Amino acid sequence: MRVKGEKPWPPESLKTEFSVRLLNWIAIIYGEKEICMEDFDFENRIVSPTEIMGENDNDNPLRPRRLDDYIGQEKAKENLAIFIEAAKQRNEPLDHVLLYGPPGLGKTTLSGIIANEMGVNLRITSGPAIEKPGDLAAILTNLNEGDVLFVDEIHRISRAVEEVLYPAMEDFAIDIVTGKGQMAASYHLPLPRFTLVGATTRAGQLTAPLRDRFGVTLRLELYTPEELARIVNRSAGILGIAIEPDGALEIASRSRGTPRIANRMLKRVRDFAQVLSNGVITLQTAQTALDRMEIDELGLDSNDRRMLNAIVKFYRGGPVGLETLAAAIGEEAVTIEDVIEPYLMQIGFLNRTPRGRCITRAGCLHIGMDIPDLPDAQIRFDS
Repeated sequence: MRVKGEKPWPPESLKTEFSVRLLNWIAIIYGEKEICMEDFDFENRIVSPTEIMGENDNDNPLRPRRLDDYIGQEKAKENLAIFIEAAKQRNEPLDHVLLYGPPGLGKTTLSGIIANEMGVNLRITSGPAIEKPGDLAAILTNLNEGDVLFVDEIHRISRAVEEVLYPAMEDFAIDIVTGKGQMAASYHLPLPRFTLVGATTRAGQLTAPLRDRFGVTLRLELYTPEELARIVNRSAGILGIAIEPDGALEIASRSRGTPRIANRMLKRVRDFAQVLSNGVITLQTAQTALDRMEIDELGLDSNDRRMLNAIVKFYRGGPVGLETLAAAIGEEAVTIEDVIEPYLMQIGFLNRTPRGRCITRAGCLHIGMDIPDLPDAQIRFDS
């Protein structure tokens, strides 16, 4: 097999007899006569530990590195600490971990903490980036003993890739078949023992065989305002922002129980504080800033209120179908279903029924709308 391209092949990171042989087998499987660097985009699919740490230092200084610095998720954190300590005492890699829950709660951060606590390297990729089995094989063969492989949005990996992942997770090996007909041959390639950390916001979309291969399953819950206030104070200290306790709690209470939103709000409120209160985030500064950004005391923004208003004004409180509602407010149906609806349902402002979406009494009172009481109203509220 001839290798084309000006760059030397294999690259420095793959100059092992095992890796070169694997790449040749992969090329034979897919009927390729030549291999070039573009066929294996390692940079976009896997990141070296040095680049990850540098990126975290520069772009994400707010991420904690140790379990002791991680705020909230006490039940999951306590169990994870025990699992990590037990694995270290046995001198074994941690069992595969599945993290699931709403977005922005710290699943990526926890994967980095696991690697740091175990004292190993962290490699990051995502489900959509692994397009074919050859991509996964290239990633797995570059792992070192005990490394943590973090796969974000793991529910989006293809079925063909998932079939290759099964033996890798269970037996730490992959099977490759080369040739066709009588010339076909099967090769059993061992892999270093590693820890797979999968993250997903939709655990129900994982297939049962894949879900059952995770030895540790942790669900991340929404944070309380008090926990978020601690996160805001910690982030403010790292960023060098002067903030009062009441200001931190005000930001936390409007953050929908999500640290990612709280940190984002903190940075925007900081801008108002620099102009309005000499750089100090006070209660009044936080309230003014968040009100100007149209975020109310429960964390609802203009899109949330616009949807609730539409249900009452146009459809007398509901029920109304998802596609109809999306057309009425000018949003995509998937945006309503994945972004707007979940929080409204969690705080009891919206009901999802087989006939459609309905606003609740609490939702009507919050937006200051009269409760629908017409004789032909489509819904009825309890007295």
